[in-house]
Amino acid sequence: MGASSHQSWVRATVFGCAYFVVGMVSSALAAHAASDHARLLWRLAAWAASGVIYATHIGHEHFRLRNSTRSIALHVAMAVAVGAFGLAVAATVHSLFTAHYRPGYLVALVAWPVITALPALLLALAASALLARLPRP
Repeated sequence: MGASSHQSWVRATVFGCAYFVVGMVSSALAAHAASDHARLLWRLAAWAASGVIYATHIGHEHFRLRNSTRSIALHVAMAVAVGAFGLAVAATVHSLFTAHYRPGYLVALVAWPVITALPALLLALAASALLARLPRP
């Protein structure tokens, strides 16, 4: 594994951890919210924060690292999958401690990363292709 490949894994893990933290914090805050409206606001805030992380990752890969469209999309999708996997692990562990365990949680360990990474890949491909059309400074 080359240095740049190792760095892209590290970067994906860092961005993936950011998605994980946003998911865990917003989930905890939503669970303690006093109303359905407040829970909805925490969920929307999580979506917005994740969107900022996503856009920041694409921008970093494009403007700072000057990666190709395909590379950007793969790295961003990998980060999203890492975050989703972390959330699936947390949900599985939580279910074990609350006696609500179902075998479906094991499916989530694979399904959540795939379900989130595929749209992230396609959107990142489109976004990075649009960015590639812009003149570079």
